[in-house]
Amino acid sequence: MHPVCLPRRRLLGLVGLGLLPSVQAQTPPTLAAASDLKFALEAVAARFERDTGHKLRLVFGSSGNLHAQILQGAPFQMFMSADEDFVFKLAEAGKTRDRGRLYALGRIGILVPHGSPLKADGQLQDLAAALRDGRLKRLAIANPEHAPYGARAKEALEHAGLWTALQPHLVYGENVSQAAQFATSGSAQGGIVAQSLALAPPVARLGRFDLIAQDWHLPLRQRMVLMKDAPPALQAFYDALAEPAAQAIMTRYGFQMPRE
Repeated sequence: MHPVCLPRRRLLGLVGLGLLPSVQAQTPPTLAAASDLKFALEAVAARFERDTGHKLRLVFGSSGNLHAQILQGAPFQMFMSADEDFVFKLAEAGKTRDRGRLYALGRIGILVPHGSPLKADGQLQDLAAALRDGRLKRLAIANPEHAPYGARAKEALEHAGLWTALQPHLVYGENVSQAAQFATSGSAQGGIVAQSLALAPPVARLGRFDLIAQDWHLPLRQRMVLMKDAPPALQAFYDALAEPAAQAIMTRYGFQMPRE
């Protein structure tokens, strides 16, 4: 008889005897990650799956929103945040095994699509000129209320003395990945986004990018942590992220590797 035709009690008995896989065993463990990691982490996870056979489920979003979802009981078993403070808050709430590990330092810059009247100028002098001469209509950044890359973009704009004047022109993405989409899709004439997204081939071919000086904003110290119920596969992935092969991929996407 085909297994789906068996009575529920009989099916449960077979699962208990190990004769049929459980649904839980078939479900890949879930890793929640900041959206600046989308392309880099997908590449690292693909290599990890080839090397180990372990599949992972990746969920991307703003670090603040993912942090809130974990506090509310979302079934994420590992968290890679773009701001280490969110990891520390989860540790203080008793959700994690420990205080995690710094895995990367991020960078921001200005991304402008081909055909934009703006220049990819990390000094933001052209952005200031575009405000004065009317070239600027819309500029995209991630929402600084819950997205670390949005908060760092705000700090950089404040450093340049442009934050107040830009208010009528800002378009907020739910996360930095959405801000990059806005910056390259016509919804805005450019944006301040993560270097890791701007260097990814699907984005890089759409426009030009220039880094903003690191001392214009607080550092993007990106930390990861395992939840208390993390399975061995995620422990192995957590460990693999410290290995040269994974770090080479992260470096290719513009992340700086931490020394600690």
